[in-house]
Amino acid sequence: MKKLTLALLSGGISSERDVSIASGDQVFEALDSKKYDIIRYDPKTDISRLVADAHHIDAALVILHGPMGEDGTIQGLLDLLEIPYQGSGVLGSAIGMNKLVSKQLYEKSGLRVPPYMVIKRDDVLNPEQCAEQLGLPLVVKPIGSGSSVGISIVKSIDRLNHAVTEAFAHDDAVLIEAYIDGIELTGGVIGNDKIEALPIIEIIPDKSYDFFDYTAKYTAGATQEICPARIDDALTQKAQAIAKTAHSALFCKGYSRTDMILKDQDCFVLETNTIPGMTATSLLPIAADAAGIPFSRLLDRLIELSIDAHKTNR
Repeated sequence: MKKLTLALLSGGISSERDVSIASGDQVFEALDSKKYDIIRYDPKTDISRLVADAHHIDAALVILHGPMGEDGTIQGLLDLLEIPYQGSGVLGSAIGMNKLVSKQLYEKSGLRVPPYMVIKRDDVLNPEQCAEQLGLPLVVKPIGSGSSVGISIVKSIDRLNHAVTEAFAHDDAVLIEAYIDGIELTGGVIGNDKIEALPIIEIIPDKSYDFFDYTAKYTAGATQEICPARIDDALTQKAQAIAKTAHSALFCKGYSRTDMILKDQDCFVLETNTIPGMTATSLLPIAADAAGIPFSRLLDRLIELSIDAHKTNR
């Protein structure tokens, strides 16, 4: 069997650059060298080389996070170059990065989301009104960032202005949500036309963290991840159905991972990750492994799905 020439993209220019590089390193080690000739590209420096090499690249693995990697930008370039790549295209990637548009589409699909309001940079913030409308605590987050970058939990009104200012450092619009106190769950799905739901994971950040923030995500031992989650079969099926509905609602393709909060038998959708973390110990690979798909095989599957989707769309 002829080896595939695979472009592995990691790095980029977002605030999640270091995580992307580390993920790319682990993906490189896990890929079967008997199946792939792997060429690495960092979009920060290697775009022209990627374009020059495009004619002999069979597929790409995009291991990028945040703006200019997860938002449809690199996906559009790969479409122009006619290089198959795993995961969502321009539309699904752009929607998944925009937390406000995502919420609106979740709601139209019948999914529950935490009550929220939007503040733009030129708006006058009224902390008392926010607290009256949404209650306390509040979650403040930039509309277009990933890996919990710029997110704060606000437990008192006097901290809201500071949290909003911090969020504005990452975007021109900020989402303020009601805080839902419940069990943190995440559900991965994989597939093109036929979507398969993976086992649900329960996330338990260390008590020193208010939530599953950037540090809790990427600090070894800071978070306990239980797969399958300690919920009954009915709730498991409900959470898996929500993950599949969220995936379709945002026009995602190939795979995704949707984060949610379980409270009093209700699941509130937080966001959908179109390029979930892809190290062997990341959440989606953990769920895939629990479903009998080891990390190396998961990467093979994503590459196969990308090539199949590319053939179908031509």
